[in-house]
Amino acid sequence: MNDDDFVPQWIIERKRDGAALDEADIREWIARYADGRLPDYQMAALAMAIYFRGMSPEETLALTDAMMRSGDTLSWDGLARPTADKHSTGGIGDKLSIPLAPLVAACGVAVPMISGRGLGITGGTLDKLESIPGYDTHLDNARFRAVVDAVGCSIIGQTDRLAPADRKLYALRDVTGTVPSIPLITASILSKKLAEGAATLVFDVKCGAGAFMKTPADARALADSLLAVARGAGRHAEALVTAMDQPLGRTAGNALEIAESVEILRGDPADDGARELTLRLAVPMLTLSGVSPDEASARALLEKKLASGAALETFARMVEAQGGDPRVAEAPEKVLPQAPAVVEVPAPRGGVLARVDADGIGRVVLLLGGGRRAVTDTIDPSVGVSCLSKVGEEIEQGEPLLRIHARTRAEAEALVPQVLAAHEIVDGPVAAPALVL
Repeated sequence: MNDDDFVPQWIIERKRDGAALDEADIREWIARYADGRLPDYQMAALAMAIYFRGMSPEETLALTDAMMRSGDTLSWDGLARPTADKHSTGGIGDKLSIPLAPLVAACGVAVPMISGRGLGITGGTLDKLESIPGYDTHLDNARFRAVVDAVGCSIIGQTDRLAPADRKLYALRDVTGTVPSIPLITASILSKKLAEGAATLVFDVKCGAGAFMKTPADARALADSLLAVARGAGRHAEALVTAMDQPLGRTAGNALEIAESVEILRGDPADDGARELTLRLAVPMLTLSGVSPDEASARALLEKKLASGAALETFARMVEAQGGDPRVAEAPEKVLPQAPAVVEVPAPRGGVLARVDADGIGRVVLLLGGGRRAVTDTIDPSVGVSCLSKVGEEIEQGEPLLRIHARTRAEAEALVPQVLAAHEIVDGPVAAPALVL
């Protein structure tokens, strides 16, 4: 298409007026935006038109494909095992990628996982892994493939050449009020995941106070969009909509979540939500990849690999292959950074926990230094909260609601009122909330 045939404002006007965009126009638009021929102000105008008018599944697929093709795409041809990956929309205490990747790899599925960093109250998988001394998340494509081939899994960060149009567009959406658009969210997530090349994709769409999607209807709409586009691109795909009103698991904070991930991989059957959801997400990765014929056999294989230590061994091998200290799998407390001050927050009364606000706990971790207020902020990997109490549990007066891990005792004590405000204790019985909605 030559410049005379492409008039950006006409495309903006068509979407503004609710018309569908042609696939050729979408491809040309993204190509020009990626290489700088299309200015930010016109991209912002189109993004706002999409925010208000939406996109059909066909338009969203074309947008996703164009963004994927704006940079490198990876191929796993010749790998001796099938490939699968999982994506979460993010939440407080969501460390599931860390135990899930080696667990699924131990079952015979290769997991090439490209993850992100946290921003604001939502933690990032890369930040958690970088709390392991030496762990390198910046692998080039050749080394990434070599680790996946040798170990069965690798978790790295997005390279500059992977879906560069998405990186550019996301930064623009963040400052133009167009982040909460399901077509744009779908294209952002899947342009990277499709470029990564895994044949099977499983989505964990979080819903609730500590999630981006606040209502089940919005979460279901995003899940449906992700599945339609992933399947339209020729991938096997499944999605779960999961609860994020309270933090996931018993910890929130980077090094603390690595330690909890190790506990999951050790095969501890104690269930606080994190272990169970890891298994629930891993099952379709095995069935859709053809490794297990049905959910029951997949679940049995996953439990076997946890109990035998094979999943934990795979984790240690991945850490070592990426420059990290593999002893983290044996004694995380001796390898991971430890906060100087640990303060217990006692329950002000006895009863049953009716609420543990994920958003409130996430803000506490951020204020401790465990999250970013801006992209350029440096994270303290040692801080956070542990021993989180869960909704539906009985608690006695004076019993700890959680432990704050801080740089100083004064910093921890200053946040006690916010911790207490994030908890509600009542007299009557409270049912434990559903994990999968």
